[in-house]
Amino acid sequence: MTQHRHIGSTLDDLLESDGTLEQAEAEALKRVIVWQIQQAMEHAGVNKTQLAKRMHTSRTVVNRLLDEKDTGVTITTLVKAGRALGMSWTLEAGEGTSSYQAA
Repeated sequence: MTQHRHIGSTLDDLLESDGTLEQAEAEALKRVIVWQIQQAMEHAGVNKTQLAKRMHTSRTVVNRLLDEKDTGVTITTLVKAGRALGMSWTLEAGEGTSSYQAA
């Protein structure tokens, strides 16, 4: 019988052992951020082109902002998007576990 080294471990343990934990956490956080921005855009009746104008940036930057896989978006870009949509961001970090809150 084959020994299964991950039986009884957590998903975090598995992802950490194969070196993908940080990327998985970043992508999960980015999905939440994208969802919140899309909700704010819908509520404000703003499309990508209009958001780019409000942010004083290009539509390419907005596309990167709304790309769930692109975790390299800067905090400055997030702040610009938030201000353009009347949003504010709150980042909360805790010890031991991964806990993100975007408001």
